[in-house]
Order: sequence, then C-alpha cells, then structure tokens
Amino acid sequence: MTARPLGAPRPASLRTTPAHPARATRCPHCHANPGHHCTTRTGKRLPTPHPARLSAHTQTVACCPTCQVEPGTPCHDAGRPRRTVHARRYQEAEDTR
Repeated sequence: MTARPLGAPRPASLRTTPAHPARATRCPHCHANPGHHCTTRTGKRLPTPHPARLSAHTQTVACCPTCQVEPGTPCHDAGRPRRTVHARRYQEAEDTR
C-alpha cells in the first residue's frame, strides 16, 4: 500500500464522474435542491435525475424546435401546455452542453 499524506488530492483515476447538468435545477418530483442527487421516498440517492428534473432542466436551457418557444417557456401543443417538453428539445439541450 502506498502511503500518502492525509488530505492529499484523490488520483484522477479514482475521481467520480462529472455530475449530470440537470442537477443544476431543483427537482419538481422529489424537491432535491440544485446540486444534490434525486432521492426516493425512503431517502435513497438515485444515480440519475428524475424525468421531471430532466424536463425542467431542458425547459430552462434549450429552445424548442417543434413549438418554437424560447428557454424558460413551457412547450405547448396548439396552444395547450404540455406536461413535458418535446423530444427534439431534449436533443437541443444535449447539443448545448
């Protein structure tokens, strides 16, 4: 075993993967604060964000090519608001990463 001083930085090979960009927004499903993992009812941390959090993040960062709305505006179908965003808006958000 290699001795290293206490408080030394963790080697790059052992560092965790970068956080998902959707963690920058509050989760409307479990109410996890920005920067925190989504959780279940029992408090178990989830490795990926809830779909509602992904949708909320996509709505804040990407324009929708389907219904032509700007970031921050919810998607709509012929004037009726949608519960989630269009699939093409998810692709747009991936491109802005």
